[in-house]
Amino acid sequence: MSKIDTWIDNKIVQNLFIWFFLFIILLSTIQSDNKALTTLFVILLLAPAIYINNLILLPLFRKRTLVFFLLFIGNTLLFSMIAIFYITLFENQTFEWRMLFNFLGIMILALTFGSTIKIARDSFSRRQHEKEAELKLLKAQLNPHFLFNTLNNLYGLSVLKSDKLPGLMLKLSELLRYSLYETKETLVPLEKEIQYLENYISLEKIRLEDTTTIQFTQSGNFVSQEIAPMLFIVFVENAFKHLGISAEEKSRVVVSIKVEDGKLTLTCENTNSKEGGSENNLEIGENGIGLLNAKKRLNLMYPERHSLRITENSKTYNVELVIDL
Repeated sequence: MSKIDTWIDNKIVQNLFIWFFLFIILLSTIQSDNKALTTLFVILLLAPAIYINNLILLPLFRKRTLVFFLLFIGNTLLFSMIAIFYITLFENQTFEWRMLFNFLGIMILALTFGSTIKIARDSFSRRQHEKEAELKLLKAQLNPHFLFNTLNNLYGLSVLKSDKLPGLMLKLSELLRYSLYETKETLVPLEKEIQYLENYISLEKIRLEDTTTIQFTQSGNFVSQEIAPMLFIVFVENAFKHLGISAEEKSRVVVSIKVEDGKLTLTCENTNSKEGGSENNLEIGENGIGLLNAKKRLNLMYPERHSLRITENSKTYNVELVIDL
């Protein structure tokens, strides 16, 4: 988070900015011999009324609505009467009911405006916390899902007593190191995420080098670009999981990442020896967790900024993901 973002998120700075902005507005509208002093008095009068309303009274709105409205009226009357008392005592003006009604109107308007800002800010903060909690849950689900699939592959090789097992174990340790220690942030450098994919594809090459042609290409400028961590692995993993083995021709997995004109495009294609199907076939069984997880994360992290297209025919599975960086 940058220094500017830290300042913007600071509640004290937010409050000071709002009061300064209100001071400037009142200073330009109040008619008085001493505008600055009168404006300061109005601010000092409004501030405690608004903070009492926002911090003490407003939490009662949902649970004890009637009590809230009674206290709201009492709070408004109290500070309006304080204002009238000040004017009649120190400004030597004669009390008129019109003065009380005017201050009541100003106080109700100020308290309503302050309540609206408080409710909107709390709602935004709550939605942000819910979003962060859901993202953490989705990331927490992703690591066991990936580990489960990889351990299945290792188990198969151990049964065959394959010489490839030590190399796979080493690659797996590198992958787990990244997923455990370098993916805690909301965004990670795109270069690291691509390196993670390279390690995973290298692992699959060790396992499938005799039966499958595997290609991974990159193009564009990845420097200074950031992405949600472990977002692509599900789609790349699917390409290997749904890989069709054919006796007639060598299987193929082609993965491509391209950054161009502020857009990142990931494409995955793998051969399929089964009959053509639909996107729903990719969500059957164990794989459904990973794919649904990825879709939820995309909707949370890149709402209205991404497109995902998954197609299947009798020969290939195809995934195209485009993200507006």
